[in-house]
Amino acid sequence: MSRAAASSPGARATTEPRWVRWLLIALALTFVLLFLVLPLAAVFAEALRQGWAAYLAGLADPDALAAIRLTLITAAIAVPLNLVFGVAAAWCVAKFEFRGKSLLVTLIDLPFSISPVVAGLMYVLVFGANGWFGPWLAAHDLKVIFAVPGIVLATLFVTFPFVARELIPLMQAQGNDEELAATVLGASGWQTFWHVTLPNIKWGLLYGVILCNARAMGEFGAVSVVSGHIRGQTNTIPLHVEILYNEYQSVAAFAAASLLALLALVTLAIKTVAEFKAAQQLAAVDLPPENPHAQAQPDTAAPQNGAARWVAAA
Repeated sequence: MSRAAASSPGARATTEPRWVRWLLIALALTFVLLFLVLPLAAVFAEALRQGWAAYLAGLADPDALAAIRLTLITAAIAVPLNLVFGVAAAWCVAKFEFRGKSLLVTLIDLPFSISPVVAGLMYVLVFGANGWFGPWLAAHDLKVIFAVPGIVLATLFVTFPFVARELIPLMQAQGNDEELAATVLGASGWQTFWHVTLPNIKWGLLYGVILCNARAMGEFGAVSVVSGHIRGQTNTIPLHVEILYNEYQSVAAFAAASLLALLALVTLAIKTVAEFKAAQQLAAVDLPPENPHAQAQPDTAAPQNGAARWVAAA
C-alpha cells in the first residue's frame, strides 16, 4: 500500500529528482566554501604567515592591547545595559496591551533600518563641538565625541534591538498562563519574573546576549565616526585592523582580525546550542496535555512549569 502510494503521480510530483537535489546541495556547499570557509581560513593563514612569533608580537603591540581593552570595556558596558532594556521591552511588549505598543516595537527596530554611519553622525550632531550640547559639554570639560563615552553610546544604539528582538517572539509564544498562575498563588512581580519568566526565556536570552556582544565587539561604522581614530585611546579592534591594513602591516592586521574571527566561531557555536535549547522550550510549550507519551512518563521525570518552580522555591 505504501509502495503504491509512493509510486503514485501525486507523490512523484512533490518529489524532486535525485540529480536536482544533489545539484542544489552542491551549489549550497560551493557557496559556503567560497564565501564563508575560504575567507575565514585566509584570515588565519595570513595572520600566521610569518609564524607564531610574529602573530603574538602583533597582538602584544601596545596599540593592539589598548584596542582590545577598549573593545572589552565597550562590550562590558553596552551588553548589560542592552540586556536590561531588552528584557524589560520584551516583557512589556509580550505580556501587556497598551497604547503606543506598535510605536515601541518600531523604535526597537529603528537601528536595523539606519546605517551605522548615520547613527554615528547623529551623535556628532548632538554631542559634537558644534552640536546641541557641545558648548555645555565644553564648558564643563566633558568629552563625549572622540572619547570613550561616544563609542559606548554609538555601540548601544546599534546593538540594543538584538536582545529584545530575540525575546519578544519567544515570550509571545509562551503566553501569560504561568505568570497568571504564579500571581494567583501569591507571587509578587519580582518573584514571578525570577522564578517563572526568566527560567522560560534563559536560552533565548543567552542567544540575544551573544549576538549583541558579537555586534558590539565587531561594530565599525558608527564607532568609526565618533572615535576620532586616536591610536591607543579611541581605537577598537576593527578600527585598529583598518589602520594596520592601510599601513601595509598585513600580519599584525590579520592577527587582530583573527580575534574577531575566533569570536565569530565561538558565537556560532553558542548560537547553535541556544537555538536548539530554545526550540526544545517551544516544543514543550506546544506539547498537548493529552499526549499519551507525556502521560506515560512518571511524575518525577516531568519538568516543572513556572508556577510549580515558584511554589518549590517558596
